[in-house]
Formats: sequence, structure tokens, C-alpha cells
Amino acid sequence: MALPFHYLLVDDSLQDQLLAREAFEHLCPECLLTCAGSGREALELLQAPHFQPDVVLLDLNMPGMSGFELLREMKSAAHLVHIPVVILSTSSAQQDVSEAYTLHASSYLVKSSSFAGFLEQLEKFLHYWQASRTVNHGRQGQQR
Repeated sequence: MALPFHYLLVDDSLQDQLLAREAFEHLCPECLLTCAGSGREALELLQAPHFQPDVVLLDLNMPGMSGFELLREMKSAAHLVHIPVVILSTSSAQQDVSEAYTLHASSYLVKSSSFAGFLEQLEKFLHYWQASRTVNHGRQGQQR
């Protein structure tokens, strides 16, 4: 039996988390979406022995541990370095885009300001990652 794709959304905005949940339910009801409200909360989840999302969707501008700080932590940890991280931010600043890629983000998406636009972004995101990922890094040997 194939395991559902598992995504981790890291965003301090409860409104954005709710919009993402609604979008996932509409676009990919079989997918599992876990939400973390801060970089620290996400890092704690990622340190758990059996928590291995297929992809992390990461906001940059968060209080406490920023998205950049979490990305740095993930890419310096042997057990997390292989997890793809897609930046999902309102910032379109070239400096932020450059820093994200310098820190080895897999992709950078500027959040759409409309729900319809966000749905379209998420649909393309889901299609890409489901088409390009055949085995979850944390579930090697298990059938997908």
C-alpha cells in the first residue's frame, strides 16, 4: 500500500496555515499536511525519530527562529539535509531569493495575494513534487 505524501508547512500565520489546509484538502485530500507555527516548533518535529516529511514549505519572516535560520539548521544536520525545502514567502526581494538558494533551498515561491492564485501555486507545487519524488527519504525500502 502506498504511503501518502507528507508535507510540513512552517508558517507563523494561523490564517496562512488555515488557507493551506483548505487548499490541501481541495487539491490533495490523500496528502498529509503538518503545520508548525515557528522555526523552533518545526525543528522539534524534525528531530523526532519517525517524523520525515517529503517536502518542507517554509515561510521566511517569523519571530524567534526565522526561516533562514531553520533552513541553515536543516542543511547542516545529516539526518535533515536531504529533505527538500521550498520557500513560500511574501518577499520577492532578490536578496532573500539569493540567500535561500545559497542555503540550498530547493525552490522559492512568492505567495500569491489571492486564494485562487495560491490554489494555482499549490496545485503546481503538488504536481511537481509528486511527479518527481518516487521514494520518501525516510521510508526507503517501503513501497510508495
